[in-house]
Amino acid sequence: MPAIETSALTKRYGSTTAVDQLNLDVPSGTVYGFLGPNGAGKTTTMRMLTGLTTPTSGTATVAGASITDRDALRPHIGYLPEEPPLYEQATGYEQLEYVAGLRDLPVQQAQERIEELLARLDLPPDDASSRIADYSKGMRQKVAYVQAILHDPDVVFLDEPTSGLDPRAARNIRVLIDELADEGTTVFLSTHILPVVESVADTVGILYDGQLVAEDTPDKLTQRAETGDTRTLEEAFLEITSEDPLGNETEATHG
Repeated sequence: MPAIETSALTKRYGSTTAVDQLNLDVPSGTVYGFLGPNGAGKTTTMRMLTGLTTPTSGTATVAGASITDRDALRPHIGYLPEEPPLYEQATGYEQLEYVAGLRDLPVQQAQERIEELLARLDLPPDDASSRIADYSKGMRQKVAYVQAILHDPDVVFLDEPTSGLDPRAARNIRVLIDELADEGTTVFLSTHILPVVESVADTVGILYDGQLVAEDTPDKLTQRAETGDTRTLEEAFLEITSEDPLGNETEATHG
């Protein structure tokens, strides 16, 4: 059974189609890089797959649960949105302990996992004991990443996971993504930092104007030029999206 499966998944806002007839089949234990220009529909897709936005039509399951059944879906997923919700007046530890309680994690297990993950991301105890209101963007991102994977979800959705991180912390995130996949977790990753996708993704899908216009391994996507020369994923992405692959006359304007 695929970890993520969608069939003609569509979301419209009035006369605007944000996601159009999207079909995905993401195997368990893989990293799926989800790319597209601003306004392509990536965030809308992730919000549908995490049960936060109801599709207009089509169907989808994540870890075998329908995305329209939030109670069934919730235990199986983790989600790091681009702007993660954090309690400003809480400390990092308090935020994560609260989330652990919502996930019904045993106290001792939760404490050990919180400490382990914060150490991996170089957030020392003194910082984790400070109020989130005083955190830098990078510190907030570390806490938000930990809360997304704290309960060891079957599928984790990461929207710009390295945003605001220094190079060392960003590398640690990439290593953790690899480890998650090795342990059987499926990672659905959206980012504008294409070298991150190139280094961790098993499959890359490119969304344009709400439609999936390319899907393949990073290596094969980088060889799509007529010359057959191997290039970077960034160059392949720019080529695929340099001219409207759908033949439309206007740029996409939805999120």
